[in-house]
Amino acid sequence: MEYISIREISKKWNMKERKVTAFCRDGRIAGARKNGKGWLIPSDAVKPLDKRTKEFEEFTLSLEEEKTTVSYTPTGGEAKVIASYKTIYKRKPDYTTFTPYRLCLLGINYDYNKGGILGLTLDKGIHMGYSLKDNGIIELFSLQYPKRAQWHVIDPPQKPQGDWADPLRTAATELNKRYALRMGISAVIDGELPIDGISCSNSLIITFLSALAFANKIKLSIEELIEIAKLTDMTYKITTNTKADSLLEIYSKKNKLMHIDTKDYLYQLLDTKSKYDIVIFFSGLENDYNLTMYNTRTEELKTTSYMIKAFNKDNYTIVKDSNLREIPYEMFDKYKSKLPRNFVKRSEHWYSEQQRIKEGIKYYEKGDIKSFGKLLTESGISSINNWETGSKEMIDLFSIIKEQKGVYGTRFSGSGFKRCCIALTDPKYTKEIIEKVKEEYTKKYPKLKNKYSSHICTSADGVKL
Repeated sequence: MEYISIREISKKWNMKERKVTAFCRDGRIAGARKNGKGWLIPSDAVKPLDKRTKEFEEFTLSLEEEKTTVSYTPTGGEAKVIASYKTIYKRKPDYTTFTPYRLCLLGINYDYNKGGILGLTLDKGIHMGYSLKDNGIIELFSLQYPKRAQWHVIDPPQKPQGDWADPLRTAATELNKRYALRMGISAVIDGELPIDGISCSNSLIITFLSALAFANKIKLSIEELIEIAKLTDMTYKITTNTKADSLLEIYSKKNKLMHIDTKDYLYQLLDTKSKYDIVIFFSGLENDYNLTMYNTRTEELKTTSYMIKAFNKDNYTIVKDSNLREIPYEMFDKYKSKLPRNFVKRSEHWYSEQQRIKEGIKYYEKGDIKSFGKLLTESGISSINNWETGSKEMIDLFSIIKEQKGVYGTRFSGSGFKRCCIALTDPKYTKEIIEKVKEEYTKKYPKLKNKYSSHICTSADGVKL
């Protein structure tokens, strides 16, 4: 790559040297690097726009025209990123890629205590339209967030920038540790459905990694992809472990349910003859992910395991290395009177969920979707009473859904504090269910009427790498 001086680039851009230096110092010129008291800049660097100019105002307005009136695209994400890319770059993207969202029906987030999971991927997810850039610049636009992200592929900022692209910078850093990166990308990213509760962060990371690896002619193994996504999520405390999410998003198949045993991460795909719709009801509440409360619950289970091993005079090390899978229910039942009440409730939820997963596999394969759906509703009730998640609005939404004719089963999704409920429904009644739930919920919470939404989904294949 050829570098030029501040003086040379200021003439090229018709800009004062002092202004160019300020852009370098503020990190607004991707690939610029300090050289003694001066700066060296890639000869093909993109000129930053001055926020005080009409050019910047027009550019911002062109992006706003591409945004939906709400913070997501309900459907047609691929067409949306292609159209938006043409608006920004005046040409079509060379490539498109897509990663589906995942949905856990039973056992959500149980990998932290080595439990089982039943899940699938949806026909909605993260779309990206992108082209290669041989100058090494990564330039990303999101149709959900206003700030453009830009950096050089070999030098991602190591300090968080406080925006939506921070996890992607970390993913690029992790990929740089393993391979020599040279090519950058220009990309437009769009997310279908409102975010939260459907593993959108992990889908975004996998979409970006697959595109950046392709641009640099890297054939990432599935194991590498999962490990980088896991490290990235852990860095930003999005979740504590994303291996189960990644397995679902990569290996899922349309019309099949995946069972993952997170003790060893072996999985199987389950078939059924039953027909059902998947409906996601977004409450209209924001900021679902309460990391402190969520981590408290997972740690309560680990601490329960640790305490019971001590009561039973078994060998034990530290709480972090404990998990409830180590403790048979009979041993828990023997010592639960010595445990704090909230520890007992969390554990009862965990053990009962594992039983629901065993029964769920049997019912699903038999094609008994009614019995399978009842397990989802039982899980939802236990989530409220024993796991103790759900705001008042979420609990009311859950209660409204489960009373509708044609609902096989329903429960919270995500961390369960605010964002969404999922339901399996009889296709004959799905539209009627959606209308009645909207009517009852928005009547009870009129201020959420413009933010509440519901979406019919189907299962889908995992990401194509």
